[in-house]
Amino acid sequence: MNVGIITVSDRASAGEYEDEGGPALRREVQARGWKVVAQALVPDDKGQIQEAIRSFCAQGCGLVLTTGGTGIAARDVTPEAVREIMRLEIPGFGELMRMRSFDITPNAVLSRGLAAVVDTALVITLPGKPAGAVECLGFVEGAIPHAVKLCIGEPTSC
Repeated sequence: MNVGIITVSDRASAGEYEDEGGPALRREVQARGWKVVAQALVPDDKGQIQEAIRSFCAQGCGLVLTTGGTGIAARDVTPEAVREIMRLEIPGFGELMRMRSFDITPNAVLSRGLAAVVDTALVITLPGKPAGAVECLGFVEGAIPHAVKLCIGEPTSC
């Protein structure tokens, strides 16, 4: 499975601190045997988030993971960026990530993570904290291969 990873952070993209979310997701993706073919670090800007997602779709990424911008701060715009370019949303991913995360932190109810189909890719928006991003990926990983096959038009057995 070809994967693109996008870190969304004003401060990391400005060089104020090191991106830890993208590398954490890269390690997790590679541990699952998936191939990271593209990675980007962008500010909390809808246009730049959308451009990175569309670019990764064009490069053949069947799965695009974002980390960051899913909270309720004024600059958190990742869900809005995805919704503006998606074909459809898949609510179960966000519901499961919040439900399982709530067992870890009550602040999980503030997360606006989601999954959607953009072009021919499954896009999953994950929390900005590296541990939260990795945990949430783990919560939904079982459904990812089948969803990606559907997105890219491969035959499935179910």
